[in-house]
Amino acid sequence: MLISELLTPARVIPALKANNKKQVLTELASVASKELQTDEQAVLDVLVERERLGTTAMGEGVAIPHGKLDGLDGIFLIFARADRPVPFDAPDGRPADLFFLLLTPENAGADHLTALAKLSRLLRDRRMCAVLRGSDDPEVIYSAILESEQK
Repeated sequence: MLISELLTPARVIPALKANNKKQVLTELASVASKELQTDEQAVLDVLVERERLGTTAMGEGVAIPHGKLDGLDGIFLIFARADRPVPFDAPDGRPADLFFLLLTPENAGADHLTALAKLSRLLRDRRMCAVLRGSDDPEVIYSAILESEQK
């Protein structure tokens, strides 16, 4: 499984307008529900419930809101960058500006963890994070992720 197989340039949002965690989750849920043609509130509920268990922020300005959504056929991924870093309860206390929304089917099993691990590895690369922060073009962002995986 490659991140570039789960993501498309159309699922790259280079300018979230959110000012807080709830707004980030709401914006991501809105985009996901339109793409998946599903109920926005159902997506938001999954994300909020997962955040109640503990923050999905990794630190260094990165967060991976995720959850399992009933009725999905496969893994769904969105990348978004906030216009301004948003407090996200990160372990290092830093606000987050880079977000990968990961939704998986209820029966995803190990695929859910595999996708989280791949995203985590990608986002630990400071150069990759600089690229993700440095472009407003979804095609450039997608291409950078694709190139990273080909190395």
